Amino acid sequence: MNIIKLSATESTNGYLKELTVKANLKNYTVVVAEYQSKGRGQMGTVWLSDNGKNLTFSFLVKFYNFNIVHQFYLSMAVSLGVLKALKSVSNSMFFIKWPNDILAEKDKIAGILIENIIGGNLIKQSVIGIGLNVNQEYFHESIKNVTSLKSLMNSDLDKDKLMLDIISSIKFYVELLEKGDFIRLKDAYMGSLFKFNIPTMFIDYKSNVFLGKIIDISEEGKLVVELENETTRKFSLKEIKFASR
Repeated sequence: MNIIKLSATESTNGYLKELTVKANLKNYTVVVAEYQSKGRGQMGTVWLSDNGKNLTFSFLVKFYNFNIVHQFYLSMAVSLGVLKALKSVSNSMFFIKWPNDILAEKDKIAGILIENIIGGNLIKQSVIGIGLNVNQEYFHESIKNVTSLKSLMNSDLDKDKLMLDIISSIKFYVELLEKGDFIRLKDAYMGSLFKFNIPTMFIDYKSNVFLGKIIDISEEGKLVVELENETTRKFSLKEIKFASR
């Protein structure tokens, strides 16, 4: 595995994407940084992390015949891989918060950003960025509902080993994806989904508060929520959030 270690960079995803333009990189090339000055999350959100405390890394996955209509299964595979690795080091309860945040109990511990390079109707390769709170204990007061492995376990962890464990776990689920085993992927994802099939208060993008329960994820990756009147609505990213956690 080709691992590129940086003391600092604006974004490991951005750094790796630039490398893919300049060179023919090996599959699972990794860029890991001790600090990101402009770390990013979904939809342009910011990922904040103390220098040297956490894991901020990106890696390249190449595909031979991966149709873009199945792209959300990649999000499932990556989320499940991170979840599997975390469960191997901690007895805490971990969940996937749709679409691909990772929670420890109710607090965010990891975020995932996937950027695809597309040719025609195929995803040729994906740059997958992961931010995981590892050894950081204190967070800025502006950041709510977050935790770290050290906060859960009261001990420091070896970040390099943990990163390799995460990538190995993700490889397992990506192989299922490449085999077209979508049913197994989705079953595992739904079984790990936060608040799945549990009546919950939500807020939509129009600030409407309502009771519903998550009953499915659509093929295109939208959240399917059953309302009190037993009708269903589909929501895209940023169109819905939990009223409280």
